[in-house]
Amino acid sequence: MAEEKLRLLAVHAHPDDEASKGSATVARYVREGVDVLIATCTGGERGSILNPAMDRPEVIANLSGVRHQEMENAIEILGAHHAWLGFVDSGLPEGDPLPPLPEGCFALEPMEIAAEPLVRLVRTFKPHVMTTYDENGGYPHPDHVMCHKVSVEAFDASADPDRYPGCGEPWQPLKLYYHMTFHRPRFQALHDAMVSAGLESPYAERLEQWENVEDHFKRVTTQVPCADYFEVRDQALIAHATQVDPSSFWFACPLEIQKQAWPTEDYELARSFVDAPTPEDDLFAGVRDRLAVSR
Repeated sequence: MAEEKLRLLAVHAHPDDEASKGSATVARYVREGVDVLIATCTGGERGSILNPAMDRPEVIANLSGVRHQEMENAIEILGAHHAWLGFVDSGLPEGDPLPPLPEGCFALEPMEIAAEPLVRLVRTFKPHVMTTYDENGGYPHPDHVMCHKVSVEAFDASADPDRYPGCGEPWQPLKLYYHMTFHRPRFQALHDAMVSAGLESPYAERLEQWENVEDHFKRVTTQVPCADYFEVRDQALIAHATQVDPSSFWFACPLEIQKQAWPTEDYELARSFVDAPTPEDDLFAGVRDRLAVSR
């Protein structure tokens, strides 16, 4: 009997999120033969242009189309598959008080409508592992928070034949993870390594902001070694030219220092149907054993 291929479904809110969160992990698993599908909830239509070089009238006039093309470029670099879930970007509300979210946006969709395309995707692709954001969305963008909600809903509902009828045969993913790479110990390690190398660190201000804030590192259960794929991660980021300035904060720390100082991407195991004692160094810990027994 042929060995069943491992499958990973990474759920993200906007084009470019897949490159900034977990992309080195994706690149590693793709090159190890894992079947990886990235699902993007919205088209990023309301995103700001964060790269001055792309702040041009023709880009602004066709931002949705440009971001779709950027996504295609990033997916090709990562080597994964991709699916759009088809919702409209909610935008990041700013001001005091915050303005209402625009009608028809992703964050305002009823749960049964917002989660249905993802449930259908889970039942079709049949992932063993899913990744998404924590309950705060990683940061409190309304689409990121909604991405968390629909991912948990799909993970919990996809195996129940009475829920979301007509969306395919039931399937239960075995593990659900939250991205946890943006935490103080990682940035402290990068800061210290740059200072030790005689370089000016850009992380001091961010570290100060963490002084009185609960840090997510204590929630980390799983650290995936993927330093060999940091270059691929950066190429995928740069593919999102409207969102990522090649001279920005993302690239302030030299790759060789990053590889030495913090060679992992980090996760919290939020749900599991397999025996997988933590801490782990593999999103498929326990899954591999389960599949081997079932053959």
